Amino acid sequence: MRTALSFAALFLSVALLQLSSGGVGPLDALTGLAGGFTAGEVGLLGSAHFLGFFAGCWAAPRMMGALGHARTFAALTALGAIGLIGHTLVFDPLAWAALRLATGLCIAGCYTVVEAWLSARATNETRGRTFASYRIADMGASLVAQLMIGALAPLELYVAYNTLALFACAALLPLTLSRLPQPATPAAPRLRPRLAWDRSPLAVAGCLVSAVTGASFRMVGPIYGEGVGLEPGQIGVLLAAWIGGGALAQLPVGWAADKIDRRWVLIWLSAFGILASAVTVAASGAGTAAILAASALFGMTTFPIYSVAASHAHDHAAEDERVELSAALMFWYAVGAIAAPWVAALLIGAYGPAALFVFISAAHVLLIAFGLARMRRRASPETRTRYVWVPRTSFTIGRLTGRARTRQPPASTPSSSP
Repeated sequence: MRTALSFAALFLSVALLQLSSGGVGPLDALTGLAGGFTAGEVGLLGSAHFLGFFAGCWAAPRMMGALGHARTFAALTALGAIGLIGHTLVFDPLAWAALRLATGLCIAGCYTVVEAWLSARATNETRGRTFASYRIADMGASLVAQLMIGALAPLELYVAYNTLALFACAALLPLTLSRLPQPATPAAPRLRPRLAWDRSPLAVAGCLVSAVTGASFRMVGPIYGEGVGLEPGQIGVLLAAWIGGGALAQLPVGWAADKIDRRWVLIWLSAFGILASAVTVAASGAGTAAILAASALFGMTTFPIYSVAASHAHDHAAEDERVELSAALMFWYAVGAIAAPWVAALLIGAYGPAALFVFISAAHVLLIAFGLARMRRRASPETRTRYVWVPRTSFTIGRLTGRARTRQPPASTPSSSP
């Protein structure tokens, strides 16, 4: 019972933190555009978030070693609240970019703490249920955070950002007031980006394309939505539809990834992603319902790419490489996510809203070409790990998902390469 209560506190902290951090990106975009920021400056804010995210992924395990789980979580959440409140004190794109470094560092670091705590407390019997509950709390709060934009955007800047800061402060309470002793602090995983490339160059490419797609749409999607005539509330639904579509696709994509060659799954997802991008652009003149439906379709075809790429990489890895490989894959995702929002926003500023999906489609064309080339280099592995829906949250996520990958998928029939 005490462990269950501890998990409930962790899940509540995650949900409150996601309500805070999940809303700041769209709110920054809409508030910045209304205040005269250029598209490129809005994109810079998204890139700054992911730069902070990368720093948080690297720093948090080391902070836990020095301070412990609870104090690290408290310090990082306080930094995130400062980043949110700072938005109300100065209205300048470069200053806001610096503040977004703080909020990005906060979210990555806090997820690292929560996942380390869950990994240490979950047993082999409860690990699967624990991870599923964690994903439900995270994704559910993320959906709600997008839907909040319609209510936050019309408010005074001071009220909107302080509302998000209140959620950040509230996230401190469940975890820091937990009476269970803190778990032992694991050693920080070595960050070896070359490991991911050595095990699967295609997986690295998949992570980069997933970052280009997800970071661009999440951070620059509000610019696109405003460009095609959506109201702030509808822009929130646009982003929520993308996330919801991606969540719904995990089951059928996971089934396919456990049955056929995962390289073909990546290739077909990218092909459908290009098609969905074209549908989304075409739907821009067909009314709000069509735009929102196209966003859900776009999420269904692009959201699972990271998890498929990660599963493919782990097919070629040894058991003792799981944690470091997961960290390496997250490194490559962060690299792509840092650059993508700024580039996408510059393209929209120069060529209009449709340029966002041209940029994303170009990345998927490259992934298809690279995937076909890699299939000529080596055959699919004879045995494969089970597909796992991987959150892109921290360098230490491999400690929570690693055991799930040791089980082989049932009735696995990997195809041979051409």
